[in-house]
Amino acid sequence: MVDVQPKPSGARFVALGMLLSKLGGLVREMILARFFGVGPHADVFRSAMRAPNALQNLLGEQTLSAAFIPFYSRLLAEGRREEAGRFAGAVFGLLVAVVSLLVIVGVVLAPVIVSVLAAGFAGDAVEVAAGQRTVDRHALTVQAVRLVFPMTGFLVLSAWALGVLNSHRRFLLPYLSPLVWNASIVTALLWSAQGADLSAGSLGTDSPALDRWLLAACGGALVGGFLQFAVQLPLVLRLTRGLRISLSRQVEGVADALRAVGPALAGRGIVQLSIYVDMFLASWLADGALAAIGYAAMLINLPLAAFGMSVAAAELPELASAESERASQAISERIDRALRQSVLALAPSVAGYLVFGVLVSGLLFRGGGFTLEANLLVYAVLCAYTLGLLASATSRLLQNVFFALHDTRTPARIAGVRLAASALLGAAMMFALDEFAVREVFGLSGITQDLRLGAVGLGLAASGGAWCELALLRRALRRQLPAWRLPLRHIVGRLGLALALAVPALILWVLISSAPLILQALVVLPLYAGSYLGWAWWRRFPELRLWHSRLGR
Repeated sequence: MVDVQPKPSGARFVALGMLLSKLGGLVREMILARFFGVGPHADVFRSAMRAPNALQNLLGEQTLSAAFIPFYSRLLAEGRREEAGRFAGAVFGLLVAVVSLLVIVGVVLAPVIVSVLAAGFAGDAVEVAAGQRTVDRHALTVQAVRLVFPMTGFLVLSAWALGVLNSHRRFLLPYLSPLVWNASIVTALLWSAQGADLSAGSLGTDSPALDRWLLAACGGALVGGFLQFAVQLPLVLRLTRGLRISLSRQVEGVADALRAVGPALAGRGIVQLSIYVDMFLASWLADGALAAIGYAAMLINLPLAAFGMSVAAAELPELASAESERASQAISERIDRALRQSVLALAPSVAGYLVFGVLVSGLLFRGGGFTLEANLLVYAVLCAYTLGLLASATSRLLQNVFFALHDTRTPARIAGVRLAASALLGAAMMFALDEFAVREVFGLSGITQDLRLGAVGLGLAASGGAWCELALLRRALRRQLPAWRLPLRHIVGRLGLALALAVPALILWVLISSAPLILQALVVLPLYAGSYLGWAWWRRFPELRLWHSRLGR
């Protein structure tokens, strides 16, 4: 019998791998910001990476985790490694066939895909001819999409390898492998720009060098996708026995796995649709909107993944176990404990981004093409999305509660409502705010780049949608768990505490505001973080023990 029980250190390996992968992504974003700033080329890169990533996200880790890992792990647990190898090979063969076809379609139909997903780029050629615009984003995005679309196939196969390795309790390598992808993009970009002058304003937004660097980064993404799969393959081949690549649906478990794909795709589809609605809307805004949203999203996803999604994912098995015992009170208690644990970490993230977000984004991205004006725009967008951070994290947990209660329809239906509300509100707000220029709102002078605040409208709409989703999930969950209450007073209290503890750091920031930006950030941000953690330790917050227990497993 093969031991497939989780090793005690598995959680630590997953956390370490995810943390390092996120940091690798952050380094990539920092370098991209220095090259492309917040302008048309940054918009093109975001759009080009979004288009093929639809395929990756639909067929990638989460879908394969639902459809592949349970069946493969069961065969391993029964000691049937030969059958498990044949099952893994059949799934691999079917994936190769599907993604190969979709990649060919994506490359051939790249102009159509860009016209649909970034419809606002369609008129760029006319504006370039009239001298109203310097970059034809549509034509450049088509070139970039054709370069990166094949990358998606390798990333889907990388997700298959992750499923195999996780089933064998090998966690670190698959979660570290995205570092290779990020490194490949950075290497290609730096290699193509050897000896270039990246000082602010030296290139403008229409330099042929920017086109060349952009396509080099996309080529690096393609190579990185292959390498991300390739680094996992030797260990996969060593662990699997009887791996026989085929297209057969008659192999044991394949039919069941294919049936499980449908519900997983439906859930992922709503998430992807939400992402692409934002992309479609942002394409109609002034240059830099998509780029600003991308930088802000990177910062939002750091605490959301580390402190929100991680807690929700860890609680799902426990919630499901409690439900099987018909212990509604146990579920309510676990929800409350998990919420308090995530709020302890997310409250200072919310307060920190709202008060010190300009320092955070400046420390990470300022330099080269990422100017003061770009810094202020990203800060404004970051604040807009931060308003919904607590709601998004809480909703993730409540969605898992519904999954534990074997109810997948309610969270999917409510997610659809959120999508519609965010899209309608965003369409109304983005055009209104796009009338305002960053330089005018913040009183800047000597600025040549015309950045506008339309992306802030999309961020505010997304936050409004997040709170709408939370309210609907809360009401629906109360019907199944009447005894449960959302601890609003606790959430507001922790957020108020975080804002109050930001005051000393804010005062110090004012006093040293004439110092270099990096010095301001390295003094003010640690003071704020230390004040909050010190207070939590002094007051012996019980949530600290929960975090210590989780990270120590």
